[in-house]
Amino acid sequence: MTFDTRLTELLKTDARFVDESGELLVAAVQDRAWKTDRELMKLLLSDNSIKAKFFEEIENNNGESHWVFNANTFLDYVSQKNFFANSYTRFRNRIGLTIDDKYLRERGEVALAWPYKDCVLEGGQTREEEHRKEIFFNEILAQDEINRLLDPKVLTGFARFTSEGRQEVTELQRDQSGVLRENLILKGNNLLALHTLKNQFRGKVKLIYIDPPYNTGNDSFGYNDNFNHSAWLTFMKNRLEAMRTLLRDDGSIWINIDDGESHYLKVLCDEVFGRENFVANVVWQKKYAPSNDAKWFSESHDHVLVFARDKSIWHPMKLVRHSSSAAGYKNPDNDSRGLWKADNYKCNKSSDERPNLYYPIQQPNSREDIWPQKTAVWRYSKERHQYNVENNLVWWGKDGTNSVPAYKRFLSDMNDGRVAETIWLWDDVGHNQEAKKEVMQLANPFTTPKPERLLQRVLQLASEEGDIVLDCFLGSGTSAAVAHKMKRQYIGIEQMDYAENIPVQRLQKVIGTQIKKSGKLLDELEYDGGGISKAVNWQGGGDFVYGE
Repeated sequence: MTFDTRLTELLKTDARFVDESGELLVAAVQDRAWKTDRELMKLLLSDNSIKAKFFEEIENNNGESHWVFNANTFLDYVSQKNFFANSYTRFRNRIGLTIDDKYLRERGEVALAWPYKDCVLEGGQTREEEHRKEIFFNEILAQDEINRLLDPKVLTGFARFTSEGRQEVTELQRDQSGVLRENLILKGNNLLALHTLKNQFRGKVKLIYIDPPYNTGNDSFGYNDNFNHSAWLTFMKNRLEAMRTLLRDDGSIWINIDDGESHYLKVLCDEVFGRENFVANVVWQKKYAPSNDAKWFSESHDHVLVFARDKSIWHPMKLVRHSSSAAGYKNPDNDSRGLWKADNYKCNKSSDERPNLYYPIQQPNSREDIWPQKTAVWRYSKERHQYNVENNLVWWGKDGTNSVPAYKRFLSDMNDGRVAETIWLWDDVGHNQEAKKEVMQLANPFTTPKPERLLQRVLQLASEEGDIVLDCFLGSGTSAAVAHKMKRQYIGIEQMDYAENIPVQRLQKVIGTQIKKSGKLLDELEYDGGGISKAVNWQGGGDFVYGE
């Protein structure tokens, strides 16, 4: 008996590795080998020749011998082309990156290999002009340093901001389950802050929106010039992993990024959140006019990558329909159900794909049989078409002589909102110039802030009133300002030195200040009326707590 045959027959004695027809499930064997399955180890050790091939005998200081399983040798062997030639995997197809016909998981290489991938980067920059040459803490070699770095930190310098100004914090509000119910603005390293928040907010955050440094060479990310791209990916990986622990099971993360890193970031997020949890790549038109001085193309868009914590249970909200949406609805036949518009009665399916939708419909006026195209059959089955006829949902034109029917779609049936699309135009969600105007009154205004309407769209789709929203790259504070106006609880983290000035100053304007206006008897609240204030009927008020 050959060695291959001996190994195959031995593995077949374990029912977990055999299908109903007696064939060996190679993928099940590989999976158990990766997990160093106890029963598999006992099985392999039971045959001396197999034990000698896949185990090494190690002797300890007491002279005792132990057999140690060499997983790489075993997996390399069972992954050969000629081994298990007649077996098949438990999957219909195996899809993934391979080198020399071996999947990455079966090799020593790692997916997405960049320098420092297995490291933690503190990213302690506090000024935009500061280019730090930081230590990359290896996850294995520097575990003590990493533990100290990521242990929860003390929060200090608390202050509460209301319409009456800065106040001392005497207590923090919590709900019945003990969860902190305060709007928080934290100044400090965002990696340290995220790990500090884990004990309190693990699995509690409904929405994370971040606008991280784009790593263009012109923005605030200046770590380690020699490996800027690799450093940026490491920087992001460390923080994304921490953010994932904070998300609710039905939560989502939205990441604003440009073309320079978007594709690398997508693959990194596939690794952190799971490719199966990718929802969409939203394209935001950030400019309303082209840049004629562009060297190659005038860049008009940014990306917003959307990942769910668990896509199987996460669903976006519907958007409120524009008043202009009703413009196409009429009522030419005075239907008692109100306004409607004619919709296509055909779909882009062929008669081969959907033979049940390829049938004649009688034109009521001429009594002729109307057939659809073979490449564009009817949208409705015969039974559903009969229902449409009986319920006056088929339209043949005002005089009843149209050669193709239409479906009457009523406005009253569309009041549940509209599904968001993946292209967001500036006239719907704002552009860069609009965003700059919104922060013009702040000290040291940002060059590329985000418009409030963009964040309003994100919050509309991914959260409800009272939900917790997190932004750990707070910048000018747009996300916190919009969350405040939309009655969400928010946590904003900013590590740059301007944290206490720009975002705090902006939120103070959102809350408003009690002032006595000329000719008025009582004080009135003067608050930020720009951005989305009118759209959400913002009247000022509320508070937030600042800490370091």
